[in-house]
Amino acid sequence: MNIFITGEKYLQGTAMRVEIIMPKMGESITEGTIIKWNKKVGDSVKRDEIIFEISTDKVDSEIPSPEDGIIGEILFNEGDTIEVGKTVAILIGAEDTIVEVGGSEGSSGIASNVNNNDLNVETKDTVPDEKFYSPLVLNIAQKEGVSFKELSKIQGAGNNNRVTKNDILSFIEKRKSVQEQSGNSYKLTEKNMQEKDFTSESSADNAERIPMDSIRQKVMHKMIESRDTSVHVAGVVEVDMSFVSDFLLKKKDILLNREGIKPTYLSFISYAAVMALREYPLLNASIEGSFIRQKRFVNLGIAVSIEPNGLIVPNIKNAQEMNLLGIARSINELASKARTKKLVPDDITGGTFTITNYGVFGTLIGTPIINQPEVAILGVGAVVKRPVVVEMQDIDAIAIKPMMYLTLSHDHRLVDGMLGGKFLKAIKDNLEKPIENIL
Repeated sequence: MNIFITGEKYLQGTAMRVEIIMPKMGESITEGTIIKWNKKVGDSVKRDEIIFEISTDKVDSEIPSPEDGIIGEILFNEGDTIEVGKTVAILIGAEDTIVEVGGSEGSSGIASNVNNNDLNVETKDTVPDEKFYSPLVLNIAQKEGVSFKELSKIQGAGNNNRVTKNDILSFIEKRKSVQEQSGNSYKLTEKNMQEKDFTSESSADNAERIPMDSIRQKVMHKMIESRDTSVHVAGVVEVDMSFVSDFLLKKKDILLNREGIKPTYLSFISYAAVMALREYPLLNASIEGSFIRQKRFVNLGIAVSIEPNGLIVPNIKNAQEMNLLGIARSINELASKARTKKLVPDDITGGTFTITNYGVFGTLIGTPIINQPEVAILGVGAVVKRPVVVEMQDIDAIAIKPMMYLTLSHDHRLVDGMLGGKFLKAIKDNLEKPIENIL
């Protein structure tokens, strides 16, 4: 019989003990960040039921239970980053039991319930305040000289207010800042901590300090990387979407019943962009040192927003081989997989050109940031009916048309204004042709 100490509960039993590890989500992925625990210690789980969610450099994923059982131990907190292959939780058999630990320091704990002489005891947490700290947090605290008193005063952002890696690193940075401001002679004491709250902004600021989730942090770092890599230049064209609008009005329900897919404006824009990439392949390239890598295939990235505040770019592989309905079907499938966290690393790697559709939120014009290592990104504005000047039998007239702005952000290291302008015009021409000419 074994007892496993989690810092809050003891596990007692003789049956199955399964280690749940941080999975490897791709060849180049070496670690993952736990973004959410769906279960807590003591919860029953069924085989393939989601236990926790992770975020990697490539994709976010839901991790299922390998067996039926009970969550016996959780070794890391939300926000902790763990190497692939490390154990993150322990699953035990359903017949095992969980015994509550005594509440106060110096109490007999489970001694009154279990004879410790008959048991093998593994202590995971000996912190006097009885809070649970992950091995990663304790290791950082030891290296940085953070005492248990200081640790206990950090307001954790993890599950049950547990201290995460980001919490302790933030505390350490702020402590260093205070010490530097005092000429490195300032000693952090319990009294100092009471005088200055290191985990929140001054109440006079009337502001809330919210930690970034892993998705937001990845987006932030990618945007900074792109800004510091590419020389961004943007061009804008206005497109008359009359032919596309009329086609969708008349045929989208017919296609839904016949093909099981409903084309959208984005479907046509994506198809028109792929046609333009065939004509101007330098927009489908990347820069490798002093060389240009020009691809013969189009892996079309479609930016998908993820609630509450994230973004991911899965891509349609070999879009140059697809017709309009094939692209429409692929867009729907990727969007669904992104929002249900079913994407795999292959879905979001190897992109060659990206489209971002901010028009779905009503935005007319934007200047998107290039998705590295690509050299261009197409921004799609909202389709809005506007009065425009048209020529009818050599006479100018005003007509109401569904109009849209397209923005091309391109890397001026490779794509000059002339090439960017020609590419945009090619997309515009493709969309303004009678639909029969582009299907």
